[in-house]
Amino acid sequence: MAAVTDFLDPKDLSRLANHQVLAKRVVEGFCSGLHRSPHKGFSVEFKQHRPYTQGDEIRRIDWKVFAKSDRFYVREYEEETNLRCHLLLDASGSMAYGENKETGSLSKLEYASRLAACLAYLSLRQTDSVGLTTFDSQIRSQVPPRGGASHTRQIIDLLGSTSTGEETDLGKVFHEIAPRLKKRGLVVIISDCFGDVPSILKGLAHFNHAKHDVVIFQIWDRDELEFPFRSWTRFDCLENLGLKHTVDPAHLRDAYLKNLREYREELVKGCHRHRVQLLPMTTDEPYSVGLASFLAARSKAGVPVHL
Repeated sequence: MAAVTDFLDPKDLSRLANHQVLAKRVVEGFCSGLHRSPHKGFSVEFKQHRPYTQGDEIRRIDWKVFAKSDRFYVREYEEETNLRCHLLLDASGSMAYGENKETGSLSKLEYASRLAACLAYLSLRQTDSVGLTTFDSQIRSQVPPRGGASHTRQIIDLLGSTSTGEETDLGKVFHEIAPRLKKRGLVVIISDCFGDVPSILKGLAHFNHAKHDVVIFQIWDRDELEFPFRSWTRFDCLENLGLKHTVDPAHLRDAYLKNLREYREELVKGCHRHRVQLLPMTTDEPYSVGLASFLAARSKAGVPVHL
């Protein structure tokens, strides 16, 4: 059984103590929380008046307005509701990159798991419900969205038992997951997003069509961004264990960085088109710093997060 302290560092939590996980879109929930519901009710926040129609409850008539206008108007309210936060964690082979026990550096999966644990903790602390799905080329494990402090234990246990698989197909998995999310909420994808970009964007469009608020934390190792290799190096494919090549990096570096730049530009433009926020994070930087900045910017209505 995984220990909570393996994933949640008190220093990280203190840095994030004053932040909330907020959805930009209207969400659907079932109990009192921080997020605006599309369902009109009788409590919390006044929305508008509308003319009384036959069948409306008399107790909803605003008698003060009647006294001024001699007309019957009903008060409508907009309920506040809890958020359903769906955490989607990529556990494909490429997420194994970066672990070095001698230097203490984390693999992308270990880094992503700590980020997922922190987001779950913050959401549960504000009485929202959180679910976790792990995947590679298909859904591997799921914890359905629930609330309550005890739910943290289930999230941590799944994170602790998750190891990297092999290949991934993000587009296919997103199409498989989207119909299972019955209510609108916040979908947080934690992945390196390696794959065919058009296919990934089609999967993201499925979430967007269902009116989910979608955020991607794209996890990078610094090596992947800078390609620092200088001498002859053997590169092993982590998603196809039989594929290995020993090459001179000097002959590949320019082409690699060019392809990387084109890939990132295509993904950023596609995410913008589908109203998906994309936040790159590197495993050599504390996730709590980037997450705090992101949540602070997100809490300001109408202020986008700049990548």
